[in-house]
Amino acid sequence: MKYLTWLLKAAIFFTLFAFALNNQQDATVHFFFGTHWSAPLVLVVLSAFALGIVVGVLGMVPRWWMHRSAARRVHRPAADAPPTAAAADPALPAITQIPHGL
Repeated sequence: MKYLTWLLKAAIFFTLFAFALNNQQDATVHFFFGTHWSAPLVLVVLSAFALGIVVGVLGMVPRWWMHRSAARRVHRPAADAPPTAAAADPALPAITQIPHGL
């Protein structure tokens, strides 16, 4: 299975590489007010892809903040919670933190 995934990745890479080699002609992108940008077609496609990623990430930021604040509310210790058994009974030994190596 590992070799199959590497073969698939190599096929995708060589397909995109061949696409880049075959599309080296200049493309002109016309903006507003008579401005334009001339660049190889591969750079135009790559920049459109990168712009799409940036817009997608910026669109997800409010939802990430909402989930992050909800997670903080869930993990925040309650101020009026009843004390635990170890804190209520001084006869019980204190719990120490166990090192990760054990």
